[in-house]
Amino acid sequence: MVPLAPGIAYFDLLFQNTPRVIATVVLDGPEGIAIVDPGPSSTLPALRNGLDQAGLRLGDVTALVLTHIHLDHAGACGTLLRERPNLKVYVHEKGAPHLVDPAKLLASAERLYGEAMENLWGEVQPVPKSAIAALRGGERIEAGGRFLDVEYTPGHASHHVSYFNRDADVAFVGDTAGVKIVAGGDVLPPTPPPDIDLDSWRDSLQKIERWRPATLFLTHFGPSGPLGDHLMTLRENIEAASRLVQDSLAREGTDEDREAWFTGECQRRLRRRMSGADAAVYEAAGRFDLNWRGLARYWRKKG
Repeated sequence: MVPLAPGIAYFDLLFQNTPRVIATVVLDGPEGIAIVDPGPSSTLPALRNGLDQAGLRLGDVTALVLTHIHLDHAGACGTLLRERPNLKVYVHEKGAPHLVDPAKLLASAERLYGEAMENLWGEVQPVPKSAIAALRGGERIEAGGRFLDVEYTPGHASHHVSYFNRDADVAFVGDTAGVKIVAGGDVLPPTPPPDIDLDSWRDSLQKIERWRPATLFLTHFGPSGPLGDHLMTLRENIEAASRLVQDSLAREGTDEDREAWFTGECQRRLRRRMSGADAAVYEAAGRFDLNWRGLARYWRKKG
């Protein structure tokens, strides 16, 4: 575990045996442990091992704090609830029904990942409705001995929330503040379907900015700062990716051709700035083909 502040630490879930793709946060308080974004069921062995190595037990976990319900962030929730029925799950009210009945969530994910679903994510079990604490944004919750301010931060997902611990000056921002695998490296926007909304995303970044956190914690991957430089780079890359998709939509050919062109352009640009190994981890955390699909859907809905 890597400490962020007293009682707050994170570790790598080693998704698909690849370091630096998915991080999870542990808030360790006197009355129990809260986990921010526990990840998918496929990484539960790493979650258990990370807790064990820190001298903690899964049996001490009292709450799961979700930024959103995408499988890489929250797929393990139902499985954890089966083992620990008294867990409380904090999630935005728009995401809560899809934890209780994950059929639509799974159908949407299967359209993207096909036969790789089981290998990538493992099992996805329903979460009992009684376990859910639904959020709207604007609340202050207590989890793992920490007070967390909640903001509704859609853009990447319509049910995304972010959390701010004022004492440690850390904001847990899920995917809203992008993907940054390399310290001092690029900050890329993850834009998979189905509900990318660039206007909402811009508003959400302003909400995070108003907190003025010293540290942004990204699920992909880890702590980042300073705030201004990080968000400036992300905003530039959101606009660049958006323009690139618009350019692709003007090209002749099929959507497969347009997606392949966009993916190739993104890969070339990334590999000019970093090693092939680092670029591959960026792609594992935010696949370019899926990023094209989310932005293409957004622009086509805009007409």
